[in-house]
Amino acid sequence: MLRIYVHPLPVRIWHWTNAFGFIALILTGIQIRYVDLIGLMSFKAAVSVHNAVGWLLIGNFFLWLGFYLFTDKIRVYHPELSPLKHFRDSFRQAQYYGYGIFKGDPNPHHLSAYHKFNALQSMTYQVIMQLLVPLQFVTGVLLWDLKRFAGAVEFFGGVRVVDTVHVLLFIFFTAFIFIHPYLASLGHTPSAHFKAMITGYEEVEEAPGGAPFRDAG
Repeated sequence: MLRIYVHPLPVRIWHWTNAFGFIALILTGIQIRYVDLIGLMSFKAAVSVHNAVGWLLIGNFFLWLGFYLFTDKIRVYHPELSPLKHFRDSFRQAQYYGYGIFKGDPNPHHLSAYHKFNALQSMTYQVIMQLLVPLQFVTGVLLWDLKRFAGAVEFFGGVRVVDTVHVLLFIFFTAFIFIHPYLASLGHTPSAHFKAMITGYEEVEEAPGGAPFRDAG
């Protein structure tokens, strides 16, 4: 096995802050919406925690954004400019997740420091980090103070529309919280990717001849 430093310390801090923060938002969000059915905490406490964690994650997002914008690690998020190659790689990765992994087939994605996402992950994280997370934050801020942002709320169609978008995204991120750990367990050992997000180092197989796998061209 070859150890590659894939996850810099700022990314690891952002990741775990985001993970525990989203769990807190999900739990307090459920308490706020189903106040008569769930008794995790008082409604007032749930609102206070939800708001505080929300602002923390907004700040955390901008730290993540600044790190990638002002370092060469932005290359990790560079999109594949060839639609045909992206579709081909995505299809191969979907085949691997669908049944190849259960047959012991090798992962078609060969990880490196600047190519850590496979085609499906790249597409997914582009949408999540550039669209869905910012949209969740914007709708959350609008709902945080409806009086102050009344004009913006009306511009986007009213409270019902803003709240519906916020709740739909809440459902998506709740599902993501369950799916993400499963996908993270599909390394060469179930705990490999989790350890990597703590230490920063991913372990990858070496190609025949003792050379590490290179990025797929």
